[in-house]
Amino acid sequence: MLTKKTLIQNVILLAAASMIGCSGPGPKQETISLTVVDGYPTQSLWVREFIDYYIPEVDKRLAATGNHQIKWNQAWGGQIVKTRNVLPGIQKGLGDIGVVTTVFHQDKVPIQAIAYVTPFVTTDPELVARTVDQIAEKFPEMREAWEKYDQVYLTNMVVLDSYQLFSKEPINGLSDLEGLKINGAGTNLRYLQGLGSAGVAGSLVTYFQNINTGVVDAAMLWPEAAISFKMHEVAPYMLQADMGTVNSKAITVNKRAWNKLPAEVQQVLSETAIDYRDHVAKLAVSKGIESLRLYQDNGGKISVMSTEERDQWAKNMLNIAKEWADGLEEKGLPGHEILKFYMDTMRANGQKISRHWDRE
Repeated sequence: MLTKKTLIQNVILLAAASMIGCSGPGPKQETISLTVVDGYPTQSLWVREFIDYYIPEVDKRLAATGNHQIKWNQAWGGQIVKTRNVLPGIQKGLGDIGVVTTVFHQDKVPIQAIAYVTPFVTTDPELVARTVDQIAEKFPEMREAWEKYDQVYLTNMVVLDSYQLFSKEPINGLSDLEGLKINGAGTNLRYLQGLGSAGVAGSLVTYFQNINTGVVDAAMLWPEAAISFKMHEVAPYMLQADMGTVNSKAITVNKRAWNKLPAEVQQVLSETAIDYRDHVAKLAVSKGIESLRLYQDNGGKISVMSTEERDQWAKNMLNIAKEWADGLEEKGLPGHEILKFYMDTMRANGQKISRHWDRE
């Protein structure tokens, strides 16, 4: 016969078991598949850091709540889209998220070109990256440009400390540029106007071969990329002209894919993108310094352009910033206001500006 104490204990146990049974298993974690794309290979700084920083950081933040996890399908180095086709590739849904090289698409997302049209202003990657995202917040026209191509803009990226000139033969000053064929990625080809040299369109993945085969004599790129792509083997001379840093990348998400994502995932992707932006900008500085040493260790020789010649280079150029702003105004966009905001920010942060592009 059960005692009163035993009876009470059994009732408590049955009640607890009942509650556990009613609650059932916890909510199932949702797995979301995302395809990430870029045409550049994994030795590119921003691709390497997307793999080593962005993806693990997103995974860690989602794991903190346990509601969602992402299955990443990574397609780098042209597996799905080539370097110039990331924007249309994401638009078509060939990738869900990716790194767009914006210099190739200045006709489609022209506001992204702000740092390209203001050379010889700053070599601070973090400052440029922050300022461009401030422009995206202050001027909605920047995000709206991406929406026309079915993409959601998360952030811009600055992956280089400053453009320099790498060549097959020594270049010590402006006069040595006359008669040379020089590779560039887009708007920076206009930096060469009036110098007697010919700009030849190319991209980071073609510069080595173009110099090696004599298609060009030199290329405009940055020290970290020069080391990553072994440019010292074909271009053992560098002219440190400090043409400036630029926001050459953007992280975007296919709009249809974005709208299907839970709010928590959208938030994590967005917030981590900003941290990734700052992380890469800091690396651009440290890698740039280290790469100058490695370039010399590998036999490269560096000539430093004088401040006077650098200033003269800037002053001899056409005012491409004003042309750019005028072009935006013709499209109904606040080009001159954006240019002034950018230059005001550079001045407020004490940059060594060779030419005040907005004051002419």
